[in-house]
Amino acid sequence: MIYAFDTYYHKDYANTVCIAFEDWTSEKEVETFVEQREIQSAYESGAFYKRELPCILSLLSKIRLKEGDIIIVDGYVTLDNEGKPGLGGHLYEALNQQYAVIGIAKNEFAAPDSNRRIVYRGESKTPLFVTAKGMDSDQAKLNVEHMHGSFRIPTLLKKLDQLSRE
Repeated sequence: MIYAFDTYYHKDYANTVCIAFEDWTSEKEVETFVEQREIQSAYESGAFYKRELPCILSLLSKIRLKEGDIIIVDGYVTLDNEGKPGLGGHLYEALNQQYAVIGIAKNEFAAPDSNRRIVYRGESKTPLFVTAKGMDSDQAKLNVEHMHGSFRIPTLLKKLDQLSRE
């Protein structure tokens, strides 16, 4: 199973949503999980994970992961060539490196990262940026390229973003 997470910050709370789907080409999710939490910390530049990781871990505690499951986060797994962890890297470590974590970011991070792959989807001239731990980066790139939808943002990730904003 693949579990994709996104959190949207409303004025008084964080809304974290996870959609579960069977494979990379799935058009529809199998299940949706939602949790609202009080915002635990303010946004800190360069330490985004401090704000979002507790939200994801809290929602993950309600999901029964199995061997071979994959997690997608909206953001980066690694941030530079030294392997500095982004949100996904911190999640990978918090899960004791048991599950592959794929980061799909919409905006480029300034530092070079040999783990980062650029994905162009559909007719878009604007790429997505893919990083991974627990899965080969080139395989992660291929998986994202094959996700359902003919636009830059895959169908299920677009839906995930919309659900998190509700």
